[in-house]
Parts: sequence; C-alpha cells; structure tokens
Amino acid sequence: MDYEEQLKKWIKEDSERMKALYLAAELRLPDWCLAAGFVRNLAWDKMHSFSSATSLNDIDLIYFDPKDIAKTRDRGIEEKLNGISDFPWSVKNQARMHERNSDKPYTSASNAMSYWIEVETAVGARLDDSGEVTIVAPFGVELLFNYSITLNNKRPKPIDFRKRIAEKRWLEIWQKLTVKSA
Repeated sequence: MDYEEQLKKWIKEDSERMKALYLAAELRLPDWCLAAGFVRNLAWDKMHSFSSATSLNDIDLIYFDPKDIAKTRDRGIEEKLNGISDFPWSVKNQARMHERNSDKPYTSASNAMSYWIEVETAVGARLDDSGEVTIVAPFGVELLFNYSITLNNKRPKPIDFRKRIAEKRWLEIWQKLTVKSA
C-alpha cells in the first residue's frame, strides 16, 4: 500500500479539510502546511473505521518565514482566518519556535516538525501551486498506519509524552493504538 497516496485520498474526500487547505493556501505563506491532528486524527479515524471524522478541535497552520517572526503576525493571520471561517485556527511561524523549545534554530517547517514530541504528529498537508494535496512528513507516514504513538527520540522526556497522551485522550478515542516509547 502507498500510505502517502492513501492519506491524500482521505484528505481529498474530506470536504472540511479541503476547505481548510484552500483557505490556508490563499494566504500564500512560505513553507506552510496544516499539520498535527489535521492529518493524524483523520488517519486514525479511518483506520478505526469511524463513520465520521472526529472534530477538528484546532487546525495547526504552520509556516516558516525567518524574515518576520513576530507573534503579532501569527495573531493577525488567525484573525483573518477566523473572520472568513468557523475553523479553530492556531497559527505558528516555525522560524521562532526553536526558542520556546530550547532547540537550535529550525531550517524549515519540516525540520521544525522533526522535533515534535510524537512522530505520528509530525505529518502535514498543503496544496501545491496546481491545487494538489502534498504531504509534509519528516519521518514519513508509515507509522500513522501502525496504530502507534511513538516518542520522538529528539524529545526524550517520557513524562511529557505520557502527559500529552493522557490529556488528549488518544488511547480512549482510538482504542487500537499502542504506545511504542516511554
């Protein structure tokens, strides 16, 4: 099975996700994608044969622009998106997020994602210039199909990892998942 093609197909079939992708694409942000639960939850929903997708409790729009790292820019983008949709947007320029995480500076959105706490969360989608869905996944997408939640070895803090799993209730919502690290 071509897992990346399967993800693209599922995203294309989800009208809400496609609408969010089109709205984000219109912003023409550099090196952007809709990431984290936007893709991860959809994959887990499909693998668990849910009749409908779990709600999009937030949509993580990430981008990479070292020329303007002001938090106010992100807030302005969120306000613009909130003015034209009912989606719960969270916008973050990854060019400054290394400071919050005490990492070396990131070099791209994908590089920033490679530091996220769970490997399965580090998957995003965007539209290319021709409107086709493309996948951004520094670790690939196979683990999304392994029914696993895997601690990123760049984040060896099992307490934080277990806390996130509990707070997000992943093992309750998607009961076939197993924790692979921690």
